[in-house]
Amino acid sequence: MKEIRDDAVVLRTFNSGEADRVVILWTHHHGKVRVLARGVRKSSSRLGGSLETLAHVTVDLVATRGEFFIVRHVAHRQRLTTLRASYTRISAGYAVVEALDAIPGDGVADEEIFDLVVRVLATLDDERFNPSLVPASFYFRLLAHDGSAPVVSACVNCASPGPLVAFDAASGGTTCAGCRRGRTLSSDALVLLRRVVGGDLAAVLRESDPVGGGEVAALAQGAIEEHFGRRLRSPGATSNEVESFDGPATKGPYS
Repeated sequence: MKEIRDDAVVLRTFNSGEADRVVILWTHHHGKVRVLARGVRKSSSRLGGSLETLAHVTVDLVATRGEFFIVRHVAHRQRLTTLRASYTRISAGYAVVEALDAIPGDGVADEEIFDLVVRVLATLDDERFNPSLVPASFYFRLLAHDGSAPVVSACVNCASPGPLVAFDAASGGTTCAGCRRGRTLSSDALVLLRRVVGGDLAAVLRESDPVGGGEVAALAQGAIEEHFGRRLRSPGATSNEVESFDGPATKGPYS
């Protein structure tokens, strides 16, 4: 039987039978995989709470003839105790992993996305940072990774520099008054949106309550839902204070 060891982030879980649990993982080298944790819901199970949603773990898996791997061993890479102590941080984390789970293609590795998610979790686990714009930042980064970064410097339809008054998720960017489509965009939200996608993300996410944050969060969710062609259920976070996704995973927040 094929055995693998890999780092993974738990995207979601659901119960199976009387004591088992099916777990969806995004792994570093094997992409999204589905695993069966046998007996994990028993009080005597050594796997216990290691396979909870948002966990960052190392797993030993055995392939089967079916669609599932079998879990042999799990060890935490990060405990994420600050994240798990805050409803707002957990909510932001759920929004992130739900978007990750919406990416099609089981078994297709994407190490860049894996490293990005690990940095996101490190940021959510740091009490110095506010999780409010973490989901939005992550959505925009996924779009850019897929070659669909939003156009925010001019009208996506006619290339006019402005004034830009709306954001059209279907077209993939801002629109001018003459081409107006999509969600109305205030001038404050436009400034913030440009900072988020234009290289000033770390500074934005250090601010306690950036003006236009609610608008940008809504725009980002609309954009990623348009990209995936489906609604996301998890609400984004709405609290104050965060960081960015750009640094090495070993250095915590992603600035």
